[in-house]
Order: sequence, then C-alpha cells, then structure tokens
Amino acid sequence: MPNVHSPDAASHILQILVSAFLAVLFLQSGIDKVVDRRGNRAYLDEHFARSPLAGTVGPMFIVITILEVSAGALSAVGCALLLLTHDSVVAYLGAVVAGVNIIALFFGQRVSKDYAGAAALVPYFLLVLSAIYVLAEH
Repeated sequence: MPNVHSPDAASHILQILVSAFLAVLFLQSGIDKVVDRRGNRAYLDEHFARSPLAGTVGPMFIVITILEVSAGALSAVGCALLLLTHDSVVAYLGAVVAGVNIIALFFGQRVSKDYAGAAALVPYFLLVLSAIYVLAEH
C-alpha cells in the first residue's frame, strides 16, 4: 500500500486541490460571462467609461472570457488527469493561462483606477504563482 503521508503524496494532493480551485474559479467566472453576457458587458462599459480603455471594452470582454473559460477548462481537465494518471502538464497550462488572465484583469483595474479591485486580485495571483510552481515537473 502506498504511503499517503509522504512528501510525494502531499505534492500530488496539492496539485489536485489547486487545479480544482482554479477550475471552479475560472469556469464559474467565464461561464457567467457567457450566460449573462449583456449584464457583464453593461457593468464593464460603466466601469471603464472614464478610462483610456473605454473604447476597447468589447474586445477586452471577449479576450477575458476566452482566457477565463480556457483557464478553467484546462484546470478541470488537468485535475481529472492528475487523479487518473498523475500527469500535471494540462493543469500546469491551466495555471499559466490563469496567470495571464489575472495580469490582464489587473491591468484593466489599474488603468481604470480601481485600486481596491486591483488589490483584490493579488491573493488570486499569488495562488496562481504557487500553482505554477507546484504543478511544474521537478
């Protein structure tokens, strides 16, 4: 019987948990943008109305939605693969896409001078950085 109380087992559990967390986070957010496109778009139009990004909300919305759904889907598939095969490559890619997405969100929040919104992204970004490290093949 394998030792489930070992550094290797702990590392595997961390990989599964962080991938599951990112899957829930980004799939929920991305799917919400798809299902309630009009509401999300109206919020963003208002949010960026007085910023230099006001004219780019449409393309930004599409890019952010694609990044969120991609990060969530890759993380979900990666989590399943970690459970079934112990392979972390897909989950790693999900974490990298999640990091790109958070940087894009952070940029938008900073440019629109929503400093509280930008600050709220920092814990998620730290989690993503940790995920990238944990999911990297050592």
